[in-house]
Amino acid sequence: MLAIIAAVVFAIALVCDWAGVGSDFFNYQTLDTIGFLLIALHLAGVGSGYNWRGRGRRR
Repeated sequence: MLAIIAAVVFAIALVCDWAGVGSDFFNYQTLDTIGFLLIALHLAGVGSGYNWRGRGRRR
């Protein structure tokens, strides 16, 4: 899920870069950083959910 959000953020950053949209606080480089953060969290396993079947006794 986080990887999909990162892809959307990168797409927005690309459009902002092409259009020349940006300010001192919000620009395409900020969106790139947010995208990289989301990909890093995805690769670390954050937001992957909890496996309920893995808990408990096995017979």
